[in-house]
Order: sequence, then structure tokens, then C-alpha cells
Amino acid sequence: MSVSNMAASTEWIRSLIVNYITDSPENHLADANRERAFDKPLVGFANGADPIFNDYKRHVGPFHWTPQDIFSLTFPGINAVAKNLTVISWILPQTKATKSDNRREKKFPAERWVRARMFGEHVNVKLRQYITQSLTDQGLAAVAPMLTPQWGRKISEEHGYASTWSERHIAYACGLGTFGLSDGLITPLGKAMRTGSVVVNWELPVEPRPYTDHHAYCLHFTHGICGKCITRCPAGAITTKGHDKVKCKKYLRNEAAAFILSAYGFENGRGCGLCQTKVPCESHIPVRSHS
Repeated sequence: MSVSNMAASTEWIRSLIVNYITDSPENHLADANRERAFDKPLVGFANGADPIFNDYKRHVGPFHWTPQDIFSLTFPGINAVAKNLTVISWILPQTKATKSDNRREKKFPAERWVRARMFGEHVNVKLRQYITQSLTDQGLAAVAPMLTPQWGRKISEEHGYASTWSERHIAYACGLGTFGLSDGLITPLGKAMRTGSVVVNWELPVEPRPYTDHHAYCLHFTHGICGKCITRCPAGAITTKGHDKVKCKKYLRNEAAAFILSAYGFENGRGCGLCQTKVPCESHIPVRSHS
């Protein structure tokens, strides 16, 4: 692979991500049958000088990194120029079986969903490491911000719970989806997904984002209809006013975690995802007829 052919290089990166999830034995739910955790991914790119990253500092908080921020923290000896950086983001859609199981639930998450949240994120971590190493092997400096020791959770004055690098906001910047009423990211492959990213010191071609409104794919905001995620939320954390992060997290840490431990035996169990399933945006961008 020649790093001089930029158009071919984006396809090379895309193929690395897709092939890893499609072919790697690492992509499993840590169950007896080693069932697949995720289906075929979606991949997008953004330039490190995109103004949206500075917008995040204003709207999320000054603590939210730009690509140049985290690259410079990781590689202080490299004089990085923002426009020479590229952000690579991906969407890992939940499988049909996982979505089907969770669709039937009303109060607590299905076991497959919990496994995808817990062990599927292990797959996502390994994918971040794999892409970073693959780029490093080509003589490129690359970092997965979520895996750095500097990454941490923060409190946004405007939005409450936040972090120094939000994978959903990065995916939005890379043209992969927009936010819904529940704060979930609605992508062409739906809202039932995980997402990850890597920053590399390699200027690659990027496509314009296919939207200008951060709520462009949500029927509630675009047409004043739907709201299915409101009734799906077992914590009552979603209303027409949006997503109550405090109420959501309290439910996850207390009721859901206790259920996951007693029902599935997972210590520090995580997951819910009811607002991501049995909704029009579960597996695609919804249209009026889906509501």
C-alpha cells in the first residue's frame, strides 16, 4: 500500500476496518458459540482542521479535544498541523439477533445486548488498536483518543455528562449520523450500534457531510412525529424535551446493573439499549412512513 495515493488510501483504511469485523475471530460476544458481535461497519473521515471540532469546544466544553489537541498530547515531538490530520470514524451495527432480542424487552436489556455492550466494546477496543498499529506499520503516527491515558469523563455546563473525546460527536463530524431525541446517533445503519475512531497524521480526502442540522435524521425534530424512544425508555429519562442523562445513568448503575448481575451473572454489568430498538431508527434512517 502506497501512502502517496490518497484516494486509494481511504479505501485501504475502509477495507481494514470492514475486513477486521467481517473476518476477525475477535469479533464475538464471548459466548459459548462465539457469536458475532457486529455486522459490516460503516466508515467515514473528517479533516483535522474542520471547524466543527472547535465548535465542540464551545458547545460541549473547552475540555473536548480537537484532533490536533490529542495528537499533540500523544506525539509532543511532532509538529502537527491540523489540516494534515485525518479523523477516521466507524459505525459497528448490532446484529439482527441482538436487535431482535432487545426489541422484545420492556424493562431490562436482553443478554445478547449486554454482551454486545460489554464484550462487543472489547472488540471495538481491539479494532482501535489494530487500525492504529496498521497505520504505524506504514510509518504514520496515529492515536485512538479513547485509549489514551488522558481521556476522561467531564461535566459540560450545557449538556451534563460528557468526555474529552465523544465518539458519537466524532462520528457526526465524519458524516456518519445525526442525533436523535434520546441523544443516540442515528446512522444509515441505524441507532443500534457502537462507534470508534482514530486520528492519523495523514491528510486524506474527505466527503462533505450529507447534513447541516445535527437532528436531521430524527423524525421528532424534522416532522414533529414519532417519539417512540420516549415510551421505550424504562427509566422515564426521555421526554419531548430530550434526554435526562442523570436519570438514565441512575437507572443503568442501579436497576439495570442489579438485573444484569442476577440474570446473567456479569459483574459491573452494563447496557440497556431499549431506546435503540423497536424504534423507527433502529436499523436505518427513518422516514415518515416508518413512524
